Amino acid sequence: MKRLLTVLTAALLAACAGTGTGTAPAADREIKTDSDQTDNDRRASIRLELAQGYFSRGQFNTALDELKLALQVKPDMREAVNLRGLIYAAMGDHPLAEETFRRALAVYPSDPDTLHNYGWFLCQQQRWETADALFDQALAQSTYRAPARTLLAKGVCEARAGRMLVAEKTLSRAFELDPGSPAVAVNLSEVLYRNRELERARFYVRRVNGQPEQANAQSLWLQLRIERKLGNTAQTEDLAQQLRRKYPQSPETQALDAGRYED
Repeated sequence: MKRLLTVLTAALLAACAGTGTGTAPAADREIKTDSDQTDNDRRASIRLELAQGYFSRGQFNTALDELKLALQVKPDMREAVNLRGLIYAAMGDHPLAEETFRRALAVYPSDPDTLHNYGWFLCQQQRWETADALFDQALAQSTYRAPARTLLAKGVCEARAGRMLVAEKTLSRAFELDPGSPAVAVNLSEVLYRNRELERARFYVRRVNGQPEQANAQSLWLQLRIERKLGNTAQTEDLAQQLRRKYPQSPETQALDAGRYED
C-alpha cells in the first residue's frame, strides 16, 4: 500500500496546482476581452503567473512573496486566494492553509477549484469523509470545466482510505472523461492491480508505457509487477532492463533489485 500512495500522490501534484479552471460567479460570466482588463488586473495576473511558476518548482517562499504582491493589487482575486492555501499546505502550515481555504469558500462558496483543492488538502490529513463531500460539491457544479481532475483526486482519496472498489469506479469515470491522461490511466491501473483485475490493469498502464514521453519509473514498475503476476517472464525481464537502464537510482529500481514487489 505504501507504494500505491506514493504513485497516486505524485500523479496528483500537477492536478492540484491548477487554479482558475472552475466556474466564475454569475456576475462575472460576461465574456471578457483584453480591453476589459484594468492595469491592476494585468499587474495581479502577472504576479499570479509568477507565483504559480515558483510553486510548481517547489520555491514556496518566493511563490508566496509574488502572491502577496498580487493580492495587494487585487485582494479579492479568487485564483490567488486559492493558490495561497496550496502554498501554506505545501509549507506544512496546515492550520493556516485550512483557514485560507475556509475564507475562500466564504467569499466563493460554490467555486469548484477551491472545493477541489480544499478536498485534496483534507485527504492528505486523512479526513476522508469531509474531503469526499467537498469533491462531490465540486463535481455538482453544472458548468465545472475540470471534472476529470476532481474525479482523479476523489479516486486517489478513496484508495488511500482503503475503499478500492469505490476508487475503481471513480477512476473509471475519470478515464471516460479524460482517456488521454496518463495520471488517470496509471492510477486506475494501480487500483485494478490491487483489486486483482490484472488483465484490465495491464491494458491501462500499457497505454501509458506505449508512449515514451509519458512513461516513467512508476509506470514501468507497475507494469512489471502486473506482468510478473500474470507469469509473463519475457515482458517482466524487458521492463526490468528498462528500469535499470533509464532510472538506475529510482526507488522503483531499488525495490526491484531488493525483490520488494509489494511495497
